[in-house]
Amino acid sequence: MTRRGGSRDGPRSGDPRWAPARRALGDRRASPSVAWLERLTGASRTEVEETLAEVGDLVPVEEEIRRAHREAGRPGYAQIRAPFELYALVRLGRPDHVVEAGVSSGVSSAHFLLALARNRHGRLHSIDQPTFQRAARLAHGESPVSIPPGRSSGWAIPDRLKDGWDLLIGPSQELLPSLVAELPSVGLFLHDDLHTPAHLSFELATIRPKLVPGAVVLADNTVWTGAAFPRFARSLGVPWYRRGRGDLVGLRTPSLDGRTRTGAVV
Repeated sequence: MTRRGGSRDGPRSGDPRWAPARRALGDRRASPSVAWLERLTGASRTEVEETLAEVGDLVPVEEEIRRAHREAGRPGYAQIRAPFELYALVRLGRPDHVVEAGVSSGVSSAHFLLALARNRHGRLHSIDQPTFQRAARLAHGESPVSIPPGRSSGWAIPDRLKDGWDLLIGPSQELLPSLVAELPSVGLFLHDDLHTPAHLSFELATIRPKLVPGAVVLADNTVWTGAAFPRFARSLGVPWYRRGRGDLVGLRTPSLDGRTRTGAVV
């Protein structure tokens, strides 16, 4: 289905290959969308499903993440709803450098790190400007992604996954330009921090010069960012795709073979 210029691909629920990992993580929304991954990667359904079958191996890590949330009093923690798709995107694309803006407890970061470790290639660069919970319990009106007392950005990520993780603390407006300037390329980018049209536009414009052909660009919570993502897709001359009925969207930059190219070049 088409929605605001993008194609909508919903998750497939109940598939036994990833159901145990979804239950271990404790998020019913985490059933991955095969069709969305096909569109974002250009991989065949068979390739996508074979990659997603690896999710069954992640059950012990998902249990650790969920236990960390529970111990911090956050059993229903607000997180990205597509952790297994993030894992699959890295496994299929094998990027040299993944950049994410927004970490919080680290569910997205953990799945990027798991995939990079399995690839035995690539590095994750994360930027986070955390907000902190004021007391032991989250108060009414506090941000659902506030960090509990005594913890820091990425607090739910098992320590053994953090080797080689490049975590930068501070505002994206200050840190992203210098990070991107240092990197030779960006193969995958995830926006999940300050959700305003101006800020998303800033991040997309900043990473654009380093995006490799066929790079994947994602943005979450786009209900608050207006036309920023569709406008970026139009500037590249590529379609953008919505995951199901939610507000997580993505695109794939033009490839060298031109299969995704409909106009502008990165």
